[in-house]
Amino acid sequence: MFSCFYYRYDMPFVSFVGVNHHGQSLLLGCALLSCEEESSFVWLFDCWIRCMGGKLPIGILTDQCKVLRNVIEKSLPMTQYRWCIWHIMKKISAKIGACKQFNEISADITHIVWDSRSKEAFESSWIDFINRFSLHDNNWLAGLYEERDRWVLIFLSNSFWVGMRITQMSESMHAFMKGYLTSKSNLQQFVTQYDNRLANKAQQEYELDVASFNTIIPCATASAIEKQFRLC
Repeated sequence: MFSCFYYRYDMPFVSFVGVNHHGQSLLLGCALLSCEEESSFVWLFDCWIRCMGGKLPIGILTDQCKVLRNVIEKSLPMTQYRWCIWHIMKKISAKIGACKQFNEISADITHIVWDSRSKEAFESSWIDFINRFSLHDNNWLAGLYEERDRWVLIFLSNSFWVGMRITQMSESMHAFMKGYLTSKSNLQQFVTQYDNRLANKAQQEYELDVASFNTIIPCATASAIEKQFRLC
C-alpha cells in the first residue's frame, strides 16, 4: 500500500506499507519528496525497487490518484494495481446524492459490490441496477464499471492480498510517529526519531514472535487434523 501526507516543510512523506505475519502494518520503505509531480514519483519507485533488490511487488493498493496510476503502470507494469474500495464507496453521496432514490441506490450498490459471489453475478446485477434507476448517463458509475477489475472484490479474489482492500493500514502509518515527532520537529529530529520509532516497532514484533512461539491456540473443533496442525 502507498500513501502520503505533508510534513513541516510542506514535503510529501510517502510510505510503502505491507502486512507482517501478525497482521500488523509493516513499513517497507518511505521518502520525503519535494513535490507530487509524476517525475518525482517515477524517481521514488525506481529507488524503492532498487532498495528491494529489483523484486517487484505482486500487488499494490492506492486511492484513485491519476498521477500514481500513470507512474505505477510505467514503473510496475507486472504488478496488479488495486484501488481502495473505501474511498470509492465514500464518494457515492457526492456523486449521486442528488438522486431522488439515493438511499435505495446506495443500498443496492453496497449489496452488489460486497455480496456478489461471481463476476457474472456482479455484471448482471450491475446492469439491472443501472436500468432500474435509469443511471445510464452517470459517467462516474460508467467509469467504475469499466475499471471493475481494480476495486470490486470478486474480481480480485484470485489474488492474495493479506486481507488488504482499503488504505486504512497505510493511513495508520500517519500515526506511526505519534509520540516521537510533532509538527515543529525539524529534519534532523525527524531522522533520529524515525530510527527510534523503527527500533521500537521491531521490538514489538519480536515480542509478539516470542509470545506466539510460547502460546498454544485452542482448537475450534474436535477435528484430529486441526489438532495435528496446531502442533506444527
